Amino acid sequence: MDNQRKYDLILTIVNRGFADQVVDAARSAGAHGGTVFYARGTGIHEVEKFFAISIQPEKEIVLNIVKHENTQAIMHSIVEKAGLKTEGRGLSFALPVADVAGIVHSLEELEGIKKSKE
Repeated sequence: MDNQRKYDLILTIVNRGFADQVVDAARSAGAHGGTVFYARGTGIHEVEKFFAISIQPEKEIVLNIVKHENTQAIMHSIVEKAGLKTEGRGLSFALPVADVAGIVHSLEELEGIKKSKE
């Protein structure tokens, strides 16, 4: 089944302000773009107290849909260039994508490959 999978979704969660590093790292390894949105951490180490007021750290989540064969290289680049080996800096993981629509540049590239083989 993995041989038939064409795309993966790489999710990277970092502290607010570090999403640009993730996007740059992913692009340098072959990703075509990404989507960034904001979130709030709720882990056991996430809540901090400041004058008895709970502060929830803000997070940024970067989503990259990438070709399956490029997933490992892109994730490696993200880990290295965005500093994810540092404790508390963030995490990145990939999920299989069963089907995708709307990424015209990649679909056109695949169609071009199919047509050239015919």
